Amino acid sequence: MTINSHYYTDAKALEAEIAGFMQAIIRIPSLSSKEGSVIERMRAEMLRVGFDEVVVDPMGNLIGRIGSGPYVIALDGHADTVDTGDLSLWNRDPHSGDIEDGILYGRGASDQKGGIASAIYAGALLKKAGVPDNITLYVTATVQEEDCDGLCWQYIVNENGLRPDLVVITEPTSLRIYRGQRGRMEMEVRTAGVSCHGSAPERGVNAVYKMAGIIADIETLNEELEPREPLGKGTVTISDIRATSPSLCAVADSCTIHLDRRLTVGETEASSVAEILALPSVQAADATVTVLDYAVPSHTGLTYPTRKYYPTWDIDEDDPAVLTAKDAYKAVFGAEPETGFWTFSTNGVAIAGMHGIPSIGFGPGHEHFAHAPNEQVEIEHLVRCTAFYTALVETVARQQGE
Repeated sequence: MTINSHYYTDAKALEAEIAGFMQAIIRIPSLSSKEGSVIERMRAEMLRVGFDEVVVDPMGNLIGRIGSGPYVIALDGHADTVDTGDLSLWNRDPHSGDIEDGILYGRGASDQKGGIASAIYAGALLKKAGVPDNITLYVTATVQEEDCDGLCWQYIVNENGLRPDLVVITEPTSLRIYRGQRGRMEMEVRTAGVSCHGSAPERGVNAVYKMAGIIADIETLNEELEPREPLGKGTVTISDIRATSPSLCAVADSCTIHLDRRLTVGETEASSVAEILALPSVQAADATVTVLDYAVPSHTGLTYPTRKYYPTWDIDEDDPAVLTAKDAYKAVFGAEPETGFWTFSTNGVAIAGMHGIPSIGFGPGHEHFAHAPNEQVEIEHLVRCTAFYTALVETVARQQGE
């Protein structure tokens, strides 16, 4: 693809700076609730390139602002990453930030420090060119997304009072415009038994045996869930199982399974709990079903509790936010964009799913590298996203001025 737009030319001129900044933040480990050091490095970069205002809120989210117009756009990315996992599966140090053949490697390269880097440098370009008078641009580097997607934006909207007119979620989209995602929720199913000595198990009631039928029914339920357009099929899987007993020589008096439920269009917290409670094995075992809560301190020490229910969201192909994004894409690249949906979950569960804020996705990297060894992002993707974000702001400004 030959790209002749000034947006791309301006972003390309910053390629070395963008890549160098990406290396710097990849080299700073930033697990959920431990993002303080990388937030400080990102804050310093925002200040260096000329943001008008840069604050870290009480939760620890970094919020940079440029401009002061009535129409508010936010470019959002999360600063935290998952852990590196088995180091033997990596071909290099996960925090090296190595660049080879135009590809930058390291944990967080695709998921998703790259989106933040591109957003900050889009801010730099807009600051240099002059932010349109009718626009306020926020760039947010948010925290705890990997542990509890969207919690940061529950806080930003509910406590900070920031409610943008449009949000771009900068998670990896392979340079496509994304229109939503499946939701998710976390549940536990628990069976109770009666313990006794393992030498005479008939004297007790084994909670693990009571759970066995439930496990089989949940596997069947997953197979029977129907796909629904446009997001496809919801899923349910058992991701953990544990039992308790007075000793390893005793019958289990409780058994608990953890359910990871992915939600498609029309599936809700209530409907998902009801379908588990309706399973014959759950009723026969008199099992309990609980939607879990999240209450973990952020890197600042603030705890902001929530339920582990993250709603589905999607927008139509002809939604104004999508049409605007397509116009911006064509202004940069001179071609029609592809659209799609994420497989995984994002902060959009709160931004769009809970708060109904118009949102689209566009970010560097590829989803299949997320949480994987040898995570990577093309430097060219960082450049192109920087160009796109700049063009999007100016496209919105023109439309608002018409």
